[in-house]
Amino acid sequence: MSHLIYNQSLADYNSWRVGGPAKCLYQPEDREDLQNFLSQLSQTSPDEKLFWIGLGSNLLIRDSGFDGTVILTQGRLNRMSVLEDNIVRLEAGAACGTAARFCARSGLTGLEFLAGVPGTIGGALAMNAGAHGGETWQFVIQCETIDRQGHIRLRPLSNYEPHYRHVIRPPEEWFTAAYFQLISGDRSESLEKIKTLLAHRAATQPINFPNCGSVFRNPPDDYAARLIEACHLKGFRIGGASVSTKHANFIINDQGAAALDIENLIKHIQQQVKDNFNIELIREVHILG
Repeated sequence: MSHLIYNQSLADYNSWRVGGPAKCLYQPEDREDLQNFLSQLSQTSPDEKLFWIGLGSNLLIRDSGFDGTVILTQGRLNRMSVLEDNIVRLEAGAACGTAARFCARSGLTGLEFLAGVPGTIGGALAMNAGAHGGETWQFVIQCETIDRQGHIRLRPLSNYEPHYRHVIRPPEEWFTAAYFQLISGDRSESLEKIKTLLAHRAATQPINFPNCGSVFRNPPDDYAARLIEACHLKGFRIGGASVSTKHANFIINDQGAAALDIENLIKHIQQQVKDNFNIELIREVHILG
């Protein structure tokens, strides 16, 4: 069943647990329901602002909220299937960790690294998410997208230009699914690898506090965390937000932060790294509002 809610707070739908309301929040029942919704919306409100949220990681929603429609795929559009020739179809709303385990249990290897990515397949595609030496677009062979009018397209890999943590793609289209070419592997080995990756994540990242994952991209031949730590910013606080003492490229909401606290902390970190090293840290996190 689809859900349509007006003036809904978005704080419960992102991993920092901050942010104001969306004018409209829509959760589709399935792809066909989404097509119908977008088709109707394009006729009644052709200029409506649209934004898609999966698990809401890698996202900072401002306290003012979003004056448009948010399409929430969390718990929806999450089907996964193994096709012939070791090709896997994963829908955009599937959680990366769930998808990684599904592939491993199916005896297919390559996407184990996704277990350490705290988002959905749609988000992983949009930002070419990566971890532990793997990147999403290494394995993509084609994508299924939807446009503002609700039209579905199947696009080949040649329609996309993947880069480090971003992808150049056709405008005004959003991912509904992707097809991944994997290889046969040992089920037990893949599941053990996932277990090891998750243990490493728990040991090195502040997963017990609301956070968005890595805040900044790594500069060429360096690490954002190293630069931030070298500026003595671990533990530095603005309002209810602070730089994690466990991993300097994480900002945690440990004292009831407002979105503005987090945004100001991001700017402060960028300025300090610029002043000390003359390096411009580029945000991984998307700011909405």
